[in-house]
Amino acid sequence: MKNKNLFFIVAYNHENFLEKVVSRIPAIVAQDEENEVLVIDDGSKDNTFFIGEKIKKALNGKVRLTILKNPVNQGYGGNQKIGYRYAIDHGFEKVFLIHGDGQYAPEMMTDLIKAYDETFAEAVFGTRMASFWSPIKGGMPIYKFIGNKTLTFLQNKILKTKMSEFHSGMRSYRTSLLKRIPFELNSDDFHFDTEIIIQCAAAGAKIAEIPIPTHYGDEICHVNGWKYAWNILKSCLQFRIQQFGFLYDEKFDIDHVSPYPFKSSPYSIHSKIISKIPAGVRVLDIGCGRGHISKRLAAKGCVVDGVDMIPREMVDAGVKNYYQMDLSENLSELEKLLAKEQYDYILLADIIEHLPNPEKFLKMLRQSLTCDGSKQPTVIASSGNVAFFIIRTMLLLGEFNYGPRGILDHTHKRLFTKRSFVHCFQQSGYSVLSTDGAPIPVTSVLGEKSWIGLKIEWINFILMKIAPGSFAYQNLVISKPLPTVPQLLNRSLVYSDELRGQSNELNIVKNGSTLELRE
Repeated sequence: MKNKNLFFIVAYNHENFLEKVVSRIPAIVAQDEENEVLVIDDGSKDNTFFIGEKIKKALNGKVRLTILKNPVNQGYGGNQKIGYRYAIDHGFEKVFLIHGDGQYAPEMMTDLIKAYDETFAEAVFGTRMASFWSPIKGGMPIYKFIGNKTLTFLQNKILKTKMSEFHSGMRSYRTSLLKRIPFELNSDDFHFDTEIIIQCAAAGAKIAEIPIPTHYGDEICHVNGWKYAWNILKSCLQFRIQQFGFLYDEKFDIDHVSPYPFKSSPYSIHSKIISKIPAGVRVLDIGCGRGHISKRLAAKGCVVDGVDMIPREMVDAGVKNYYQMDLSENLSELEKLLAKEQYDYILLADIIEHLPNPEKFLKMLRQSLTCDGSKQPTVIASSGNVAFFIIRTMLLLGEFNYGPRGILDHTHKRLFTKRSFVHCFQQSGYSVLSTDGAPIPVTSVLGEKSWIGLKIEWINFILMKIAPGSFAYQNLVISKPLPTVPQLLNRSLVYSDELRGQSNELNIVKNGSTLELRE
């Protein structure tokens, strides 16, 4: 039998409420054999569990009703985790959260189900804030109304969402969405509800809201308001800061798009790279990713070939010829390409720090680019600056956490300061022509047109000019590969042979004398 909807009641010391709450679930959904009602008593000190068993016996199989009890109290969030895991493991399509004290009307279950069919959402929440005055008319205390409105406003600003309410307890999710997010890593406390919204938003899930009535009566409140407000704001800020590559927390490591978006700010490393490559030249973009930079270089009239390990269909059409290679495993394919093709510019945008041996790679590149003695291409490379002042501050405070992006990207195998990045090229046989840097890409997180983001980047840009070693978020090196000593020797041999060929055709006389060899 296919399981469709799970109506999950979280209960704690609700012996006086549970029977009424179960009876309020509409019969049209409760008695559907594809649906089930699950009650999880979270270690209550009263008779909630036994009341649940009594209700089950009285229903006599008319409703699929399961009663469970946690031997140890798991908290509001912890109890939800167990219920959602039950829904996933038992093959339900959707799970609907119901509070055991009846604060959120169980009668609204049919409206939530209808909203899925109408909106194709992955999560549907009830909102008490659809009408400005309805919460007050429903008995919500003024201080809670103001707190709800204020916190929701701040959360929307921080998370760039448009929720009418973050703090409703009437929630439902498709289990396909729950499988995509690490909800089991969330808090066991009441701000679990905020953290799972953050995860849904980060996963790109569509969340729909429907109006629900506000009810305040004899329900039991276990929430410490100030602690709750602090925890939810802390979670929102944690998530937003993590988008910059700092303060990593695994529960917010959710990525439904490319982890390396194009940075369009005029101060960004991407904009600087594009400005330094003239129109009409031929470029090899090593580590091109989806082709964000290549696409814009192609728009300048450049002919761009790309190298990366992702499939061709994921790469923008701005890349003319694409070569799928894993440079961390084998460099021979790249050597063959460089021996066959001639390029004016070689682009290494945030790539060599991902390689197990950057020096070996750069030496191979140098060898391949200088072997024929022709015009040498310009090599442009960028990398994060591990001496960036925020990383220094975090280290001072004992924090050094790797994450999905940024300077401490967990795929990085080498970290560079400005000086060590320059030395890496010099010691690998390159002439460093110039260096530059870029500030922290705030606008890539806050939005391209964010005036706050642009202002922060501008301030960081000014500080970077004063002390680039500490204030450059990324470093940029422009260099030329120098010929190796064997190549210089070979060139001398070839050049000497050419001169000898010329000398046979010339009559060389020095002071009219002839050189004699003596024994």
